[in-house]
Amino acid sequence: MRELKELYPRGISKACRIFKTSRSSLNYQSVKDDQVLMDELTQLSKDHPREGFWKFYYRMRNAGHSFNHKRVHRVYVQMGLSIRRKAKKRLAARIKEPLEVPQSFTHTWSIDFMSDVLSNGRSFRSFNVIDDYNREILFIETDYSLKSSRVIYILRHLVNKYGKPTKIRMDNGPEFVAKLAQEWSQMNDIVFHYIQPGKPTQNAYIERFNQTYRRHVLDAYAFDSLEEVRQETDLWLRDYNFVRPHVSLGGMSPVDYRMKKQNTLLGLRFATLHSAQEGLKT
Repeated sequence: MRELKELYPRGISKACRIFKTSRSSLNYQSVKDDQVLMDELTQLSKDHPREGFWKFYYRMRNAGHSFNHKRVHRVYVQMGLSIRRKAKKRLAARIKEPLEVPQSFTHTWSIDFMSDVLSNGRSFRSFNVIDDYNREILFIETDYSLKSSRVIYILRHLVNKYGKPTKIRMDNGPEFVAKLAQEWSQMNDIVFHYIQPGKPTQNAYIERFNQTYRRHVLDAYAFDSLEEVRQETDLWLRDYNFVRPHVSLGGMSPVDYRMKKQNTLLGLRFATLHSAQEGLKT
């Protein structure tokens, strides 16, 4: 305002006509206060440095904030929080095979093995188990070696905890595990489904999870001991299952999604039972 008065001492109105703008815009002051939003984004970027905009947005929404996603994105960009992603070459079109989506919890599990090394160069492995229905992590076991008896013990523990699945999907992993798992599956009437060699997309749920686990835990820290790996894995696992939003689950965490579906199913069963009872009365 002062600069315009100095440049155009004859009047602000004439200056506004020259620049084709309204006088009200000169006196306008934004009433937006993004400090709370900026504080939330700053804290999220510290706690989850490898997550992006949509994960932050769903985390804030699930925490009770009512920020509009456009406003969040504007502040997110202004703060320079955008994650740079390496450009990848586009592959030739392939024939896609549909991935079966289970219709209930504890119907299909996916299992896989991963390998990594500590800061001293010693290698270790992890055995990962997830439920395909809601991508919930059922178990992550880490050790320097994972024998077949250990794998079967973990599967037996999960069956006792969650119930027996109809099918367990896995790739053509260690031969000794595949052989023992086949014998165990026959004893427990569980189908072990092996994906085709060179077709990781047939086990896409666990493959996608492995990438997330590696990016947020294994590649995010330099671990000096196996105990450190287990502690950080346990902390991340609880956040992944109970807090971390999943876009494929409507922005809900795996546990929240499972509880919502179970409550909906119970409500339908109650309504059906009530309707049947009313029909008997009439």
